[in-house]
Amino acid sequence: MTDRIYHRTADVNGRKIFYREAGDPAAPTILLLHGLPTSSQMFRDLMPALADRFHLIAPDYVGFGHSDAPLRHAFTYTFDNLAAHVAGLVDVLRLTSYILYMQDYGGPVGFRLFTQRPDRVDGFIIQNANAYMEGVGDAPKAVLLPLWENRTPETEKPARDFISVEGTKFHWLVGAKDPEAINPDNWVLDQALLDRPGVQDYQVDLLENYKSNIALYPEWQAAFRVHKPKTLIVWGKNDPFFIPPGARAYLNDLPEAKLVWLDAGHFVLDENAPQVAAEIKTVFAA
Repeated sequence: MTDRIYHRTADVNGRKIFYREAGDPAAPTILLLHGLPTSSQMFRDLMPALADRFHLIAPDYVGFGHSDAPLRHAFTYTFDNLAAHVAGLVDVLRLTSYILYMQDYGGPVGFRLFTQRPDRVDGFIIQNANAYMEGVGDAPKAVLLPLWENRTPETEKPARDFISVEGTKFHWLVGAKDPEAINPDNWVLDQALLDRPGVQDYQVDLLENYKSNIALYPEWQAAFRVHKPKTLIVWGKNDPFFIPPGARAYLNDLPEAKLVWLDAGHFVLDENAPQVAAEIKTVFAA
């Protein structure tokens, strides 16, 4: 079985959606959903480590990575729309069941897919993706709450700083056990995409729309209790954005979940991909 990653595109609702694929399509599928400020490139080390046991699909959302990035006048950037295009890719690829790996923005995208089609979801791998107010740290509150209350140039500034080169680099390095183990290509490549004309405007739209996710937390939590998906939580315990109480909160609704703490921050895979792969195989490939 090859661990080669293929780089492909599909037409979804008239948009080109880029995705990475590895493993045998006959094996159980893991749908890998990335966060901000990055793309499916965050999974480039994890995918080869799982390809011997799983079929892996890692898409870039509309406006991220190598997918089409229409300007905000041509596309409404909401989490509902991001999720609709991932669901469309699932249909194009004829994926009838999958495990959801969710990090950061991957949570609100993946949990929308789950509540819409719970019968297709064979489990959760949750990595610093939030579904509880307890998990929202002071750092995102300082950025988002003023923006949600009244969007003005003044309240937009912290959001724009959040996706500046300093902000993007901080996302990748914060909480790392050894910062020298974090590949600087992460923030250099992410920022090159964020700095394209018009991109930061719609990224602020998404940060404003994040309040729609908070409103759905009770619905998601109720769905967890009803459907009880098999769940692995791998959490960077030094994350200032999505803090450890958010990881523990899942256990209230999913008491059988396995929670693994990692000495890492918001991103964990540069330093911990072998451990994460081993945990996934223990829970889902037994």
